Amino acid sequence: MTIAIPSEPGTLNTIKAQIDLILLSLEALAAVGSSEILGAAEAMGFEAYISDRVGLWRLRQSSPLRRSRGGRRKLDVDEARALALICTRLAQNHQSLIREAIDQWQVLDEQGRQPHQHPLLGDYLDRFTTLYQERMNAAPLPTDDLTTLALDLLIDLLFYSNSQGYRRLWLTLLERTVPPEPPILNSLNRAEDSANEHSFSNTLPGL
Repeated sequence: MTIAIPSEPGTLNTIKAQIDLILLSLEALAAVGSSEILGAAEAMGFEAYISDRVGLWRLRQSSPLRRSRGGRRKLDVDEARALALICTRLAQNHQSLIREAIDQWQVLDEQGRQPHQHPLLGDYLDRFTTLYQERMNAAPLPTDDLTTLALDLLIDLLFYSNSQGYRRLWLTLLERTVPPEPPILNSLNRAEDSANEHSFSNTLPGL
């Protein structure tokens, strides 16, 4: 699912929003907080970009989706790359939990049951919805749309947790900053996406 991100000059502003959503999904699933993010930054030698909680807060608050945008208005390429690398490291650190959630989702899908019927997935979806509604000031999303967004991010996390995760994440970030397509092309792409969604397993990486 793609959400509408308030327009700002430069693609890096959109990348900030995408990275913030990834960190939000990791927080909802694995309780990844500022201490773990800062620990990863230090271990990877990125203290120059994220040195303390205040710096991390300012970077995340600068997302166009945030309710209170008191953070920095600009993000340079090196900072964006550092944050992307940190996201993939965190996903790798929690790969087993991400895999478990995906596996349980696949079992439920095969049984014709809803994701929230499993405790792990239900807790994740509830926490993601709560965190999103508390922190984001974008146009309100219905609960079903937030569930779709959370599950899309969960699949993304599984891809990002493998050895090529950073490359996939960076390409995804760039792809999602491309200007919107003309309505007719957008409609054709949605129709193609719907045709491809009939098989749940096709959305998962062969890891």
